[in-house]
Amino acid sequence: MAVSERRGLGRGSPAEWGQRLLLLLLLGGCSGRIHWLALTGEKRADIQLNNFGFYTNGSLEVELSLLRLGLREAEEKSLLVGFSLSRVRSGRVHSYSTRDFQDCPLQKNSSSFLVLFLINTKDLQVQVRKYGEQKKLFIFPGLLPKAPSEPGLPKPQATVPRKVDGGGTSAASKPKSTPAVPQGPSGKDKELVLGLSHLNNSYNFSFHVVIGSQAEEGQYSLNFHNCNNSVPGKEHPFDITVMIREKNPDGFLSAAEMPLFKLYMVMSACFLAAGIFWVSILCRNMYSVFKIHWLMAALAFTKSISLLFHSINYYFINSQGHPIEGLAVMYYITHLLKGALLFITIALIGSGWAFIKCVLSDKEKKVFGIVISMQVLANVAYIVLQSREEGASDYVLWKEILFLVDLICCGAILFPVVWSIRHLQDASGTDGKVAVNLAKLKLFRHYYVMVICYVYFTRIIAILLQVAVPFQWQWLYQLLVEGSTLAFFVLTGYKFQPTGDNPYLQLPQEDEEDVQMEQVMTDSGFREGLSKVNKTASGRELL
Repeated sequence: MAVSERRGLGRGSPAEWGQRLLLLLLLGGCSGRIHWLALTGEKRADIQLNNFGFYTNGSLEVELSLLRLGLREAEEKSLLVGFSLSRVRSGRVHSYSTRDFQDCPLQKNSSSFLVLFLINTKDLQVQVRKYGEQKKLFIFPGLLPKAPSEPGLPKPQATVPRKVDGGGTSAASKPKSTPAVPQGPSGKDKELVLGLSHLNNSYNFSFHVVIGSQAEEGQYSLNFHNCNNSVPGKEHPFDITVMIREKNPDGFLSAAEMPLFKLYMVMSACFLAAGIFWVSILCRNMYSVFKIHWLMAALAFTKSISLLFHSINYYFINSQGHPIEGLAVMYYITHLLKGALLFITIALIGSGWAFIKCVLSDKEKKVFGIVISMQVLANVAYIVLQSREEGASDYVLWKEILFLVDLICCGAILFPVVWSIRHLQDASGTDGKVAVNLAKLKLFRHYYVMVICYVYFTRIIAILLQVAVPFQWQWLYQLLVEGSTLAFFVLTGYKFQPTGDNPYLQLPQEDEEDVQMEQVMTDSGFREGLSKVNKTASGRELL
């Protein structure tokens, strides 16, 4: 069983603890950059702990407070267990699912690894092996002297100076402030030896890494390996508890997240301006306004408020390491509301509701029920997922499942548009409706293309961009998503604005049902003394 949580809870009453426990499920990726992962009964051989983009003078602190292997003492002496720190390409992480089960990453001098931390349970020490010309990647024993104090976090334990093995030379004591793992002119790797404590059948140690130069900047991936579980069917459960704290010189955000505060603030202002402009259009054309138009206005304002709270959360995370709880809750409430409104609005426009018909068909109602329920579930589950650590056993699986569910929702909302297009194609040959139906058919085809482009840009092309750009430019992913959403909102408003010459709002004076009803009433004599009722272009009845 795996248990993972983000620590940020202090002391308080039971009611306060309940509130904060709820916040753990809501705070998601904005809950700070101090990670606390506790796994019990874990059997994986490789655990991807975390990824972070570091600038010069950025630091990574790791405290393994508990490692219980659950084996006999003789078996523990021959184990290959430890951490690996590697610099990965933007948007990618190491995958160990396809490697040979006999392969142990801790046994290979792979160029993909910068540093290996090999836990030697026999000699109670941790050997640090460094590969490549990483002269300014400094490794120190223990945690940083002035670690940020967070309520509920365990205090760093005092560490003693460790001996450094100079590759066969005599060992000497090194103070904590001396850079570890120096490399000589020959370029040969040298090792730093850390002390490993053994208490109550568990092991613990800590270290921190400092990015010393611009050449060492990049996106780093930290992983844990237990090569004893590499052979399928012979896994042994183990327990591990680890704390990870990451920080850049300008704050707690990763390199790719630093511009997000300004980006979300600017986009919030853009959506607010678009919403105000849309309301002004509605006020000038009140006789052509339908309920769906006001729903579109509500969506624009909800999106603006959601981005505003998101921007403020990033500001406080960068400055304090954690968000303001009330603002974080407000962001996720508006995020859920925005997601539901977005798909409801797209589907309603595509089905022609409130414009050309007031009642949805049975199959349209089924699509609406599926899309809305799945989208709400996807948003709630994604928020809950983000409260878990990357190293949780089901983290990657649930993330892929939720991404697939979101794509299914995006595909499902196309069905009402396709059905409307087919309906207009069938009705285009009816006498007296050819011109209007052809104009509507052209408009629906344009809307279909717009929805397709919106889905591809925000779900597929944006992810490809995130993989392609350097680590410090990965915020372009969010820029593309928000920019595409704004463009989609503007184009949708332009296509379906409440103006008299909009073919979407031009209803026929009398449809087939009206003609049939008129004939029945005339033949039966019920029309005597009744005046004729006509419909305007806006769909309202005039006497």
